[in-house]
Amino acid sequence: MQFLHRFLRSKLALLGLIIVLVVLIAAVFGPAIAPHDPDAQDIMQRLLPPLSQGEEGRHWLGTDALGRDVLSRLIVGARVSMLVGVAAVVVSALVGVTCGLVAGYEDRVLGRVLMAITDVQLAIPFLVLALAVVAVLGPSMWNLILVLGLANWVQYARVVRAECLVLRNLDFVQAALTCGTTPFTILWRHLLPNVTSSITVISGLLVAKMILFESSLSFLGLGVPAAIPTWGSMIADGRNYVANAWWVAAMPGWALFLTVIGINLVGDRLRDLLDPRSTQLEN
Repeated sequence: MQFLHRFLRSKLALLGLIIVLVVLIAAVFGPAIAPHDPDAQDIMQRLLPPLSQGEEGRHWLGTDALGRDVLSRLIVGARVSMLVGVAAVVVSALVGVTCGLVAGYEDRVLGRVLMAITDVQLAIPFLVLALAVVAVLGPSMWNLILVLGLANWVQYARVVRAECLVLRNLDFVQAALTCGTTPFTILWRHLLPNVTSSITVISGLLVAKMILFESSLSFLGLGVPAAIPTWGSMIADGRNYVANAWWVAAMPGWALFLTVIGINLVGDRLRDLLDPRSTQLEN
């Protein structure tokens, strides 16, 4: 409760949390709360402006070129963005944290090999790699999650390794070694809990990055299948109608912008609270 109270002291963090909660509610309950069928087409209702009254009710954010309700597609599209963002971060964390722990604890042959792999990974342009892999494997949500996850694990690996290099020389780790504790136990029970704060901060900020990457690939037609509404594909569908129907591309663009801003505000506040130096200054 004390941590939550300190978190809510920041008005910007509170605003970010509200935005994230709204997006999460839309992602979880999307089809149930959408005012219209997101896939229902009606050419007679195409490109209606926001607040227009249609045959089946009001279209609060207008309709697209096929007469589909923009608000309903935004709500349903939030599920794809959040699922891809969170799942890709989980994959990145599992791979990166494991490599970082091993490389930080065993800083000899294996550790140096793992760090050499991270250097090679950093030398490869991410977007080029993602485009190549998705183009070969085909557009699929799970292919996209795998590509995003395996392309962003190096951030975890380098940060966790740097902290483990310091932690392994501290008294509690040396005492565990003296008692004959196995390396796995040291990694799991002694090192991992002490790098959790860094993992949390990286994960919070990386989710926003993953959502942007997913939208970029969906905009190019290399994300999830075209039949599934996503914010990136909605922006791509509306780019040809910016002059006379700006809302088709602007509404998903604003949804993407606000979501990323909200996640970054929450991540920044978590970073401040979990950083001992920032905590001391705040107190």
